[in-house]
Amino acid sequence: MKKKIIFSVLAIGIFFTTVSFKNDFFEVAKQIEIFTTMFKELNMNYVDEVTPATLMDKAIKGMLEDLDPYTIYWNEQEVEDARIKNSGTYTGIGASVQTLADKIIVVEPFQGYPADEAGLKAGDEIIRIGNTNLSDFEDDAGELLKGAAGTTVELTYVRQGKTQTTSLVRKKVAEKAVPFFKLLDDNIGYIVLTKFNRTTTRETKAALESLKLDGAEKIILDLRGNPGGLLNEAINIVNLFVPKGEVITTTKSVIEKYNKTYSTQNEPVDTEIPLVVLVNGRSASASEIVSGGLQDLDRAVIVGARSFGKGLVQRPKKLTYGTQLKVTISRYYTPSGRCIQALDYWNRDENGDPIRLDPKEYNAFKTKGGRTVYDGGGILPDIEVETAKFSPITTALLKDNAIFDYATQYYYEHEMKDSSNFKFTDSDFQDFLQFLKKNDFSYETETEKEFAEALRRSEDDDLKKHIEGSYKQLISSIESAKEKALVDKKAEIKSLLSDEILKRFFYRDGLYNYQVKHNPEILEAIAVLKDTNKYNRILK
Repeated sequence: MKKKIIFSVLAIGIFFTTVSFKNDFFEVAKQIEIFTTMFKELNMNYVDEVTPATLMDKAIKGMLEDLDPYTIYWNEQEVEDARIKNSGTYTGIGASVQTLADKIIVVEPFQGYPADEAGLKAGDEIIRIGNTNLSDFEDDAGELLKGAAGTTVELTYVRQGKTQTTSLVRKKVAEKAVPFFKLLDDNIGYIVLTKFNRTTTRETKAALESLKLDGAEKIILDLRGNPGGLLNEAINIVNLFVPKGEVITTTKSVIEKYNKTYSTQNEPVDTEIPLVVLVNGRSASASEIVSGGLQDLDRAVIVGARSFGKGLVQRPKKLTYGTQLKVTISRYYTPSGRCIQALDYWNRDENGDPIRLDPKEYNAFKTKGGRTVYDGGGILPDIEVETAKFSPITTALLKDNAIFDYATQYYYEHEMKDSSNFKFTDSDFQDFLQFLKKNDFSYETETEKEFAEALRRSEDDDLKKHIEGSYKQLISSIESAKEKALVDKKAEIKSLLSDEILKRFFYRDGLYNYQVKHNPEILEAIAVLKDTNKYNRILK
């Protein structure tokens, strides 16, 4: 009798599962057929000539627009770019660049590579590549800089208003995941980790072992500005400091096969060496898996500012004709069980923007040793440092390239032979404020956006003429508050300006060598490592 009942329940379960699957399949097939016939009729009958590829590209982007920003479509070139990014090597001019509509701005030439050897500097505006004027080029002009190793390309660029030309020979460029490591005073090893690609673990392990051979008894791992990358590399980095078999992250999804547990698989390098990890608002994804895992296991003290808060996992899925869909498949959780995703893309406000979880709604979790940590908004450091934060005004300055442009001006107005005596003074900061006024720097706060929307709505309610005067007074008050914010956030702005200026004169190596002696976050990390009682008190 029991067997019959069990069989009946199973049969019913299979029936409903099958029916559900058939319904889903029918709905997908139905929508695809509707779209295909509409696409065909549009291309055949529209009054003006249309380009099928352009229409489809816009349709795909529209379909993905309301999802999270990490679910994206890659064409063939973007698939290749992603492969190169993860490999850590490519063939080109050896510089990071920003591609605009009519020019390419050199952001940073890498020391010893073709762009640097040809004399290009940060801030140079490339307007012509070979025989192609970039103002006439409709596709991604950055692709013109790529080419086979050994090939020559001529560039025309503008520097400080003057047009110049140079030629360079492309070659293979290897972007290191660990661009810098050094033994500091008091036997403290310092490692900068900038990305999680296929060479990350190998480079970090080599740096760690080298520092230990040189006498390092404590370690600082710098993940500030690291946007993340490969999940397995993040697990392996934690594995350098924790035993084999520790759970570092779990992924959860509505799709069963994506529910996975990721544990350390290898023997560690050192499970006892005191460790500080540096993070800031631009430390994301894999960086947060590392910092969150080490924090939850009470293996490291985290110093800096709250991290970005990306708790979503993506996986590329192959499509036809060499294209791919990079799709969010799951959320990841740290060892204590917290998801640090900061923005809710599945619930949006009236403007269609994702909702940021209110700190009052964060949930408390316990680390392995019983410390309280919270979910919902990135990794909160054990020790917060003001200069590591990115306030709204600082973020606006970065987005507007104001800090970058001022550093360019500073470079051509000053000489610097040695970074040891460099200091961005209060007088320099006042000059920067004048630079902002001269260049009409402005940005709109969220408060201003809300008030502007309220004013627009007041017109529909026939209230605009009654409140317009008050509105102008409010906006005037906000402008005053914004000017004050520039001064209030002087410490973090000066820190970013110092970094950008030093890169111009002494490349990345010079910047890192300066930071280990002057940067407030690094100095705080050194201080806590030297104070054994404080270090142990934080972790225990």
